[in-house]
Amino acid sequence: MGTEYEKDHIKKLQEQRMSMQKKTFTNWMNNVFFRNNVKVEIQDIYTDLKDGISLMQLLELLSGETLPKPNRGKMRVHFLENNSKAISFLKSKQVQIKVIGPENIVDGDRTLILGLIWIIILRFQISSIKLDKVKQSDVLFANEALLLWCQHKTASYSNVNVKDFSKSWSDGLAFNALIHAHRPDLIHYSSLRQDQPIKNLNNAFDVAEKELGISKLLDAEDVAVPYPDERSIMTYVSLYYHYFSRMKQGQTIQKRLTK
Repeated sequence: MGTEYEKDHIKKLQEQRMSMQKKTFTNWMNNVFFRNNVKVEIQDIYTDLKDGISLMQLLELLSGETLPKPNRGKMRVHFLENNSKAISFLKSKQVQIKVIGPENIVDGDRTLILGLIWIIILRFQISSIKLDKVKQSDVLFANEALLLWCQHKTASYSNVNVKDFSKSWSDGLAFNALIHAHRPDLIHYSSLRQDQPIKNLNNAFDVAEKELGISKLLDAEDVAVPYPDERSIMTYVSLYYHYFSRMKQGQTIQKRLTK
């Protein structure tokens, strides 16, 4: 009896995780297109990437490089050709893609499509994260660097203890602390209560979007669960990192100019 229940439970968690990833990754892709003034909107990540054209566009925007021209034909063979070009481009960037082939994208393989988008996010958004005074060695280190950055910024906040990119973010306080650490004028931290996760999450997401222009990739309801999806949270938190790094660089340049 127990094992059936466990299997059901694991299956449910897996579905929850995939549904959160699907939402976050779709929002993330649309955010990349929007910021680059490209009129593309992905509705369903499992079907809209089929022809390979949006995927090729996405890679061009992220890398700043030009890929071979996509084939505009409407047949399966054209779709496979475009997705092959996208995958070859990633391989040329030393991105490890072993199990994902063009046919997986054309056939809408949900697990592998989510895996592919995650690989792209890791390569173009997370692997560039570097901490001062720490030697950067590999992509694996980039998620550790992001975690260390979060720990460092939120260390002095009550009720915040960032140990991972899942459970530590459920009550929303860590997001608020990250914003407050850089922009104390935007968050009234002492008024937040740990037992109001949805309120806390929406507060951080709204402030980040309205005041900092950081797109709302996550829904509070998906995060306020015992184990929210790690990849989704990491994707969103990396936007904070990049935003505040740019802010810091801007301030450093200002200081130099005033001197």
